[in-house]
Amino acid sequence: MNSNIKNIEIFELGSKGKENSSPWSSTILIARLTSNDGTTGYGEAPTTFSTMSVKESMEEVRRSFLGKDFFNVEKNLNDLYRDSFYLSKSFQHTAALSAFEIASWDMIGKELGSPVYNLIGGKMRDTVKAYANGWYSNCTTADQFVTRAKQVVAKGFRAMKFDPFGDAFDTISIGQLNNAESIVSSMRNQLGESVDLLIECHGRFSLNAAERVAKAMEKYNVLFIEEPLHPELEHALPVLRSKSKIPIALGERLLNKADFAKVISEDKVDIIQPDVTNSLGILEGKKIAAIADSFGIPVAFHNAFGPVQTAATLNLDVTLRNFLIQESFESFWPDWKAKLLKTGYKLESGFFKLSGKNGLGIEIDDKIMESSIVQGMEPYDPKEPPWVVSDTFKSKD
Repeated sequence: MNSNIKNIEIFELGSKGKENSSPWSSTILIARLTSNDGTTGYGEAPTTFSTMSVKESMEEVRRSFLGKDFFNVEKNLNDLYRDSFYLSKSFQHTAALSAFEIASWDMIGKELGSPVYNLIGGKMRDTVKAYANGWYSNCTTADQFVTRAKQVVAKGFRAMKFDPFGDAFDTISIGQLNNAESIVSSMRNQLGESVDLLIECHGRFSLNAAERVAKAMEKYNVLFIEEPLHPELEHALPVLRSKSKIPIALGERLLNKADFAKVISEDKVDIIQPDVTNSLGILEGKKIAAIADSFGIPVAFHNAFGPVQTAATLNLDVTLRNFLIQESFESFWPDWKAKLLKTGYKLESGFFKLSGKNGLGIEIDDKIMESSIVQGMEPYDPKEPPWVVSDTFKSKD
């Protein structure tokens, strides 16, 4: 067995036009690593208005990984930590490195004839509960949200996340808050208590606005409210938590275990949401979950990009004692993304199940990948931030 990395390819994949559910992931970046004996591994990096800078960072990481033994996950990451001066603070660098780390685990599993989850502790569960996201494009009123939500429930989901705040940013007017509360109230009344509601804020509010939002949402028994404050206001999270009983979730903008250890130990969060494609991959994800577990904090991984990310995340989910719930855009993807994998996992009646095959368990459809190759920056609409679900950053009028 020769476990050195012989070849590294980087692919930018994307939609030819606008995506309805997730404009921020209309491009994804795939790393394909090949060893001297022909073993291949796939990893994924997110883009989020940074396609070109993340892609260039992947080229930087390529120089370090080429020729390395892919079994040496800790050493290879430490070499990048040593060489990449801004790694701890750079989304672009951690995203790039995460793709290579995930691909390494895919190769390790294939070489050893084992799914990745068996190499990081084995399974705690066979199925993984999912919550739907990306389902509410072009929804701004309570009636529109409820109509679409009932379609989501009909697909088998018993949990869904949504952003009801329209074009509110930093502050929120009485009208905007009333509309958001009307949406959540109607969802709860129409769907009942058997469906979990998760409220997305996208890190958009000042402390004063976040306090008003959290107070308004408290009475509807939501599972959590996500990123209610601007990320620069992290220091104010204990203040917000002291004024509301609603659980606060965050983590997609945190880049490593030290970031998570800080927010957890400083009593700033109730539920953490690491993203394996920007917080250094699978092994770091396992360490982050262990830190959270020692504080009694559950984990709900962020997962808003492509199917390689989902497969990597699910390999972690099934091993965790403190797993809570898994984000899923799968039912609302464009065709190219939905068909990129021939096998890997299934989503049925609101639950994921892994294929159980070696490595990440995935098989890429090469024809779909080749036909989905794009170049350049992702689409941009100056009237709507790229982090929202399409056609929702507007008032109900």
